[in-house]
Amino acid sequence: MDNRQMAQLPLNRLRPFEAAARLESFSRAAAELGMTQTAVSKQIAALERELGFTLFERRNRAVFLTDAGRRLGRVVSGAISDITAELAALQGLRRSDELILHCQLCEAFYWLMPRLSGFHQRHPGVGLRVVSSLNPLTETPEAFDVAMQTSGRASGSARLAFTAADDIFPVCAPSLVRKETLPILPHQIASFPLLVHAVTRQDWMVWDDWFETLGIKLEHPPHYVSFDSYPLALQAAVAGQGIALGWRRTTEGMIAEGKLVRPCTQKIERPTELSVFRGTSLQPHPKVDQLVAWLKEELGV
Repeated sequence: MDNRQMAQLPLNRLRPFEAAARLESFSRAAAELGMTQTAVSKQIAALERELGFTLFERRNRAVFLTDAGRRLGRVVSGAISDITAELAALQGLRRSDELILHCQLCEAFYWLMPRLSGFHQRHPGVGLRVVSSLNPLTETPEAFDVAMQTSGRASGSARLAFTAADDIFPVCAPSLVRKETLPILPHQIASFPLLVHAVTRQDWMVWDDWFETLGIKLEHPPHYVSFDSYPLALQAAVAGQGIALGWRRTTEGMIAEGKLVRPCTQKIERPTELSVFRGTSLQPHPKVDQLVAWLKEELGV
């Protein structure tokens, strides 16, 4: 595309694209903009033809950003954010002084909350509101300044700040396995009820992945006990109902308190398991850098 063609690029196509990239969904973009899904799809298809490259992969009625689509989405979203912020400044409007941190429910409850007083002590003048959710960033209805979620979950055009490592290993109540038999071998784990959390789009490591990564082939199918969220599965483990997969950052507090133990020594190391993003708030908060730096320090990056 030459400069003359770029100058003629219809800017009205960028708004549907920005919404679809941020939400990673044509249907949610259509609902936000008051358009039909067909209209959004046609606008984006026309934009792809004019640009000469693909912005989304279409698979099984779902859409996923290509690398080019993600890069362009961040640029367009940033430009719209800058324009909105400047208009607000010209009109004498100010956003709230409150920082909004979006966090997965388990990390918010088990990892963030015990540490949050440290942030307030270091930055006493910064108001921070934590919004927890079981859903990925693309399904959160509220704009955020910073977000933390499992890497690989849908993040739309949110700007990646950094990634952090985590380890995954089995956890259970001390009462479930006799102390004198610990540690047990990984294949023996499958003789206990295995606690799982079933979601429509499986974004986390599951038991089959864990056994496969360790090269363990089971002779008999395990008995799975399913829950609709990871926090419930983890609480079932604390109650002695079976063995769950535990993420180190989520479970280290309960292990230190003696509520959970690691029945075997094997673990899976994931160097980029958690992702921290700079957010979608249309008027960026001036203290975002302080929150990102604090999270980076607490996560040991």
